[in-house]
Amino acid sequence: MAGGWDTGLWTVATGTAFLGASAGLAGSFAVLRRQSLQGDVVAHAALAGVAVAFLAGGRGPLPLLVGGALAGWLTLRLADAIHRQTRLPLDALQGGIMAVGFGLGLALLKHITSHVADAGRHPLDRYLLGQAAQLRESDVYLIALVLALSIFLLAALWKYWKLLAFDGEFAAALGLPVRWLEMSLTAWTVTVVVVGLKAAGVVLITALLVAPAVAARQWTDRLGLMVCLAGLFGALAGGGGTLLAHYLEQQKAIPTGPAIVLCASGWVAVSLLWARARLGGRLRRTLATWPGDRNQHP
Repeated sequence: MAGGWDTGLWTVATGTAFLGASAGLAGSFAVLRRQSLQGDVVAHAALAGVAVAFLAGGRGPLPLLVGGALAGWLTLRLADAIHRQTRLPLDALQGGIMAVGFGLGLALLKHITSHVADAGRHPLDRYLLGQAAQLRESDVYLIALVLALSIFLLAALWKYWKLLAFDGEFAAALGLPVRWLEMSLTAWTVTVVVVGLKAAGVVLITALLVAPAVAARQWTDRLGLMVCLAGLFGALAGGGGTLLAHYLEQQKAIPTGPAIVLCASGWVAVSLLWARARLGGRLRRTLATWPGDRNQHP
């Protein structure tokens, strides 16, 4: 991305902004449902799926992403099935299976590098570490499609997902298909995470999923506003991180992926400071009106 405001820079910035917005929208429900680990599980397991798809003959982005999505989905379903059968803690199961999937992915990547003839022409390490600066127009179109799908799903299933996020037992009592709704949320998260692997990589995509939602939660108690703010913060982190990395490129200070995550973390820090200041203001107003502290005038 050397040079001025070229087309390549704007392509990457647009793609990462769209990706950040999608991650912020999906991450809002993951954070509220206390399932932030879900994105991490999908990202780490998807590496093995990408490698298996490559060994099966997949060379284009679409078959590799499909392989990663299937691996992430099956990992979550496996953890959920074991949890229901054994009552072991779900987060412990997810963490264990995630570690196994990630180890398998690394082993397969090593095997591909050493034994597959054309591995050098299709470097899979981009899915491990992320290469946002290598996004092409086709990648941006795919990310834009995922963002449009995310907005459509939110509009269509808003009242159901809202109820599920706050009171799943009440939703079941009303006769809603809670199991199907949970699976639709999971599928949405899997799609966003897998599509974002090329830009942010296995290690960093979870931060982009969680950080905008955590930041947005500090500003409001209303779900609708929180989701909108999370999408906005994610978009600003994606686009802002890309521009930051571009301006620091001459010093080789920071790659694009980490710059995006640092911008997202910056929004979290600012939001936490705002929440603390707002809480302090409320506390001061409460103490000022406390009956025992009122000034007594003769």
